[in-house]
Amino acid sequence: MSTPSAPVVARPGYHIVKRGETLYSIAHVYETDYRTLAAWNGIEDPAVIKAGQELRVQPPSGDMEGARPVEQGAALISRPVDGAPAMTSAPQSTTSAPAPVVPAGASSQLKTEPKGGRVAYSTEAWKDLTQPSAAASAPANVATSKPAEPPRPVAAQSAPATQSAPAAQQGGVAVNGEVEWSWPGTGRVIAGFNDSTNKGVDLTGNIGDPVLAAGAGRVVYVGSGLRGYGNLVIVKHNDTYLSAYAHNSEILVKEGQTVQRGQKIAALGNSDADRPKLHFEIRRQGKPVDPLKYLPTR
Repeated sequence: MSTPSAPVVARPGYHIVKRGETLYSIAHVYETDYRTLAAWNGIEDPAVIKAGQELRVQPPSGDMEGARPVEQGAALISRPVDGAPAMTSAPQSTTSAPAPVVPAGASSQLKTEPKGGRVAYSTEAWKDLTQPSAAASAPANVATSKPAEPPRPVAAQSAPATQSAPAAQQGGVAVNGEVEWSWPGTGRVIAGFNDSTNKGVDLTGNIGDPVLAAGAGRVVYVGSGLRGYGNLVIVKHNDTYLSAYAHNSEILVKEGQTVQRGQKIAALGNSDADRPKLHFEIRRQGKPVDPLKYLPTR
């Protein structure tokens, strides 16, 4: 049951979740990494958002964006009380003064599963939440120099097998590393990338032509909730890259499905377009990038 008191019109900088939206599609609309949205809104599981929920879609500017709504903004403004600026450069001063209010941090362990977006496409302020994965760098092989002993017959030193697999996997998606890209269709490019007018490239084609996954990954969104995209498929390749395939006449995959590079995932169409074509995008940490810089030359 949806909450009767859910707001109908979003406040500036916010978005009201509509039925069928996912965090991935909402992030796509606002050109933001889905983990950034999750962090701004204190979402532990990106798969769980509800219709009627109000989400922050612009970076919090100095206000405390805690888990509770920011309705009472005035009460959250931090103003200097004792004229003592917190930046005392006295190193020995270990006074336990109350720590300054820090915006709720981004719990970057949020993972996979889509949930977000059905709104008119707009380019809201993009803020890249660089959260370096604290990969604990193991100390380089510390050679324990033992006193010279007479050589032992077979003292085979078995080093601890702490080998991290070449590409860590999360639900069929490589976590790190670059993507091996291939063209999603055979048509020629009729519209190139333009950061303000075209967030990807458009390829010619006929209705029914195969639309192929440009890289291996997992389908995180299938639907027609984003205006201007028609029937859309979004594939997550790793923690950095997503790709989008728009205007399809038929979608052949479902959310959560793992796909291989070159696999047919849809049929080319003209849904929400003026002609049959494939609109293809690559997003790096939520931000659109020129696909021609990633696709192989042909």
